[in-house]
Amino acid sequence: MFKVAVFGSGHIGEAICALLSGSGRYEVLLCDILADRAQQIAAGWKNARGEGLNLSNEAATTKLLSGCHAVISALPFHCNPRVAELAVKCGVHYLDLTEDVETTKKVAALAQGAKSALMPQCGLAPGFISIAAYHLATLVDTIESLKLRVGALPIFPSNRLKYNLTWSTEGLINEYGNLCEAIYNGQRQLLMPLEGLESFVIDGELFEAFNTSGGLGTLAETLHGKVRDLDYKTIRYQGHRDLIAFLMQDLRFNTDRETLKTVFERSIPTTPQDKVVIRSEVAGIKDGLLVQKTYASTVYNTTVNNTHLSAIQLTTAAGICAPLDLLLTGSLKGRTGFVKCEEIPLLDFLANEFGKLYRDEKALSGL
Repeated sequence: MFKVAVFGSGHIGEAICALLSGSGRYEVLLCDILADRAQQIAAGWKNARGEGLNLSNEAATTKLLSGCHAVISALPFHCNPRVAELAVKCGVHYLDLTEDVETTKKVAALAQGAKSALMPQCGLAPGFISIAAYHLATLVDTIESLKLRVGALPIFPSNRLKYNLTWSTEGLINEYGNLCEAIYNGQRQLLMPLEGLESFVIDGELFEAFNTSGGLGTLAETLHGKVRDLDYKTIRYQGHRDLIAFLMQDLRFNTDRETLKTVFERSIPTTPQDKVVIRSEVAGIKDGLLVQKTYASTVYNTTVNNTHLSAIQLTTAAGICAPLDLLLTGSLKGRTGFVKCEEIPLLDFLANEFGKLYRDEKALSGL
């Protein structure tokens, strides 16, 4: 049995604990500054235990990591460099869920010469979407364009934003407000968030998408010089982008994110009744012809191991548990240093016990 420390007992940390403990192959040490919450969640699982967490106490944190094979950080992004630093000192694998570019650069620097693997930006986007997109890129001889589109959406929207809070409010606002990496005409660029508005249809349903930050992960670095155009956009129901642009730009909440966070959490309800829409598309030259290949699927909230998980919980937790499992038992076993999500073969991911939660045979048809 593998022992894994999970730092952070929020909705995603809880889901990670449910998947790992429920598999019967993992012993989970769930740690949080709110020790009571961690202990309460862990009490529901045979192979889990809850503990308090204080990252400023190096001795106590090192003791938590003692004997662990890996640590997963489900903490706010600004905590991750410290967790990665301690993981390197303790020689345990490190994985996180951050979409923050600067945090990932710090983790990459710590990975130099590390005896364990450091794998940031797991989860959904970045994370699984990078794996799916990179697989599509391998299906053509010359990549013209590669488009990544992801959205976590309520099934029953009831407000003008057509949105409910389904994950970190802080992370959501960062996506809407930070500059967005992309490649255009072969050159890496930073684009404005909320721009690049487009519409498309999946299974007869109309959506919009627009630039948001962080979703590319390390793909811009990996594919620079190999692709003409590469971008990531967030999927929402029609009309959402204009209202967010009014808040972030016209009312200048991009410079007062704490207030906007308070407004969102006061006014927009959370919901476990959601779905995650995934779409990635490559256009390129194959055997002299211009072809297009698309991976598109929708993942719904469901019950796993007798625990109801929202779609964003499910996809994010599975998106980090599968890489962890592959590091310990699968195709990534033996890897050290910095590991990119797109280095995981799509079919390996989808064959994994946790990755199977993403598997959609229709999405794989023709690929």
